[in-house]
Amino acid sequence: MARVTLPGHIPALRGILAVLAVLAVVFGSAAPARADDVRDSQWFLAPLKVAQAQRISKGAGVIVAVLDTGVDARHQDLGGAVLAGRQVVRNEPAGNLDTVGHGTGMAGIIAGRGHGAGRGVLGIAPQAKIMPITPADDTFFVGQGIRWAAGHGAKVIVLAFGIDDGEGLRAAVSEAAAADVVLVGTSGNSGDKGNEVEFPGAYPQVLTVGAVDRRNKVAAFSNHGPHVDLVAPGVDIPAPAPGDKYVTGTGTSGAAGIVAGAAALIRAKYPDLPAAEVVRRLTGTATDRGDKGRDDYYGAGQLNLLAALTAPGTDPPVPGAEPIRSGRQNATPDIEPTRGGKQNAAAGAEPPDEDGGIPPIVLVAAGSMVLLGAGVAAAVLLARSRRAGG
Repeated sequence: MARVTLPGHIPALRGILAVLAVLAVVFGSAAPARADDVRDSQWFLAPLKVAQAQRISKGAGVIVAVLDTGVDARHQDLGGAVLAGRQVVRNEPAGNLDTVGHGTGMAGIIAGRGHGAGRGVLGIAPQAKIMPITPADDTFFVGQGIRWAAGHGAKVIVLAFGIDDGEGLRAAVSEAAAADVVLVGTSGNSGDKGNEVEFPGAYPQVLTVGAVDRRNKVAAFSNHGPHVDLVAPGVDIPAPAPGDKYVTGTGTSGAAGIVAGAAALIRAKYPDLPAAEVVRRLTGTATDRGDKGRDDYYGAGQLNLLAALTAPGTDPPVPGAEPIRSGRQNATPDIEPTRGGKQNAAAGAEPPDEDGGIPPIVLVAAGSMVLLGAGVAAAVLLARSRRAGG
């Protein structure tokens, strides 16, 4: 399985040559992997108790929109999982093109179906449908993509990138939240290099996810601050790549994909539960780590998938509930945070785990070199963005 040592977000690069250099590294560094090895390397499946959770729900009937670089729907682990989606610039179906590979990786983490007997990537919600929306590097078109997804049946929208704030983007996010859509974003991957606030993850309507490693420690790259709502595994996450290949990715994107899959499981199990209550269920059942209660590194805590699906307090939903930040998200009285893990005895929020600071990498693919030509066009769009990532 290829390990691509690139930033964990889609890079916000200055100039076409820089983008092409990154694409050359991506497409030149991967090697085929045995699909059964890929399943074995999904280390997070056991601690999240995914097998038990999937006996309760597999996400059937839920559409998850992935605003990203596109999805290679022909991948062997995504058979039957991908809808036509939309390329909003051309106002046409998204097709199967993913010149970077990030979107294909996200699709697999969320709804991968594997293939054969225990082979390939198994997503958190393997019966959910993926709706690919592109592009994800322009504020206006991202806003249009959010509106299109919300208007065409998406119940969860994943925004695993960073981009400029903008009035139109803020409006689109607010409209989607009002339309009963769960929006999942990333906290960002510059925690050890400036900790910049990134949008759309910083919007209050977005469930913003940071990353932890195998030891349940916040990764050094994972951004921290009051916008962090929840954390999930985000280090060494296997993902499908264009051309029936695989990569291992590290970054808050993988964590957001896992949480988006969890949201799909809940929406399938409790179809009448409002989006705000889905968010409360995810944060209210989280395993509390770091300082007691909410903190700026873990947010409300670490995703507890099985508890989110089985905790009491589902019926009746809170009428007219609005999406809220994790500092207030335990308002549903029947759902309390679960204490767990070693607590930080020092005052203040627990700092990132420095020795777990694996350089954040993009969940990108090693596609065929044929795609590199198409990557030139993608590079032009990427160069217009201040930063975009996942």
